[in-house]
Amino acid sequence: MSNEISLSRKLEERVKELSCLYGVSSAIRKHSDSVLNTLEEICLITKQAWLLSDDAIVQLSIKDYNISTSEIPEKNISQQSEILVFGDHLGFIKVYYDTQNSHGARFLKEEQKLLDKIAIEISEFIERKEVAQKEELLRRSAERNDRLSILGEITAGIAHELNTPLGNILGFAELIKSNTQDDQTDKDTTKIIKAAIYSREIVKKLMFFACEMPQNKEFTQIKPIIDQALKLLSQNFQKAEIGYNFKIDNPSLEAQIDTIQFTQVLFNLLINAIYISPKKSIISVKVSNTSSHFIMEIIDEGPGIPGDLNAKIYEPFFTTKPVGEGSGLGLSVVHGIIKSHRGEIINFDNKPTGTVFQIKLPLKM
Repeated sequence: MSNEISLSRKLEERVKELSCLYGVSSAIRKHSDSVLNTLEEICLITKQAWLLSDDAIVQLSIKDYNISTSEIPEKNISQQSEILVFGDHLGFIKVYYDTQNSHGARFLKEEQKLLDKIAIEISEFIERKEVAQKEELLRRSAERNDRLSILGEITAGIAHELNTPLGNILGFAELIKSNTQDDQTDKDTTKIIKAAIYSREIVKKLMFFACEMPQNKEFTQIKPIIDQALKLLSQNFQKAEIGYNFKIDNPSLEAQIDTIQFTQVLFNLLINAIYISPKKSIISVKVSNTSSHFIMEIIDEGPGIPGDLNAKIYEPFFTTKPVGEGSGLGLSVVHGIIKSHRGEIINFDNKPTGTVFQIKLPLKM
């Protein structure tokens, strides 16, 4: 008779285990787009699978998620399983009994085995989520790089085609201006000259974006270049009532760069930071390095970049400035120069407010 009871109990526990694992798998499929909803349902399913299900309390903690089916009692007994994500311990799932209310409560060996299997299911779910997110980021990055590559080829051709006629317009306008005695003609030619010079600057930026400008990469110290850029922009900082600080871990750090183009990068990023920074705020420039690269961060305390604009800010002609205040080529130029130096540029939120532009460049080409 005792053997029949033992077999019956084992069968009952096996059915409960299979039902629980099926429920966990179903929750993962049902809430595949919501990590929180999935984890919450897994906790409820786990609770029902334990011998004293009414008294069991399930806690699940992983990354930014900390879920429990009830408040954790001060006096308790518990069993838990670690959650591994790509081999790293990132959380746990734990079952509690309140020892004051659940007299004689204990855990079964079968329950620990079940908890271990649930932890594995959660691990695989989180891993699939992270893989999917990385694949989506890579896909978007590849699409953006393809667009920028095509635009680079187009803009390089446009820039070359425009250089000659702009040179002619500027030359003939200056000739007319130098030979005219008429005030109106003088004023008109002055406008033409200013417009031609402005257009030539746009062409120059297009060529920077397309990496068609000749480069002269030499080993040079980084600190003096940044010091000079900050000094040249000191009036801009004062006018905007903004302060700045500059910190470099290795003041004698050298890298193989095009000094003019690196200065162009600094000017574009700093001018953008000044434009969006509130009065009395601080713009920080930080430089660190590894054995093979140096990392420069330009940090502002402005309103930050909305998430839906992050994928667009490096595209040519995209600007949030009013008409006439920006060509939309500043960050495109920066991206082109960094790319031509075999480097990387990323941006992320500054805490509590603002944006960090981080540039990583090799010390040696």
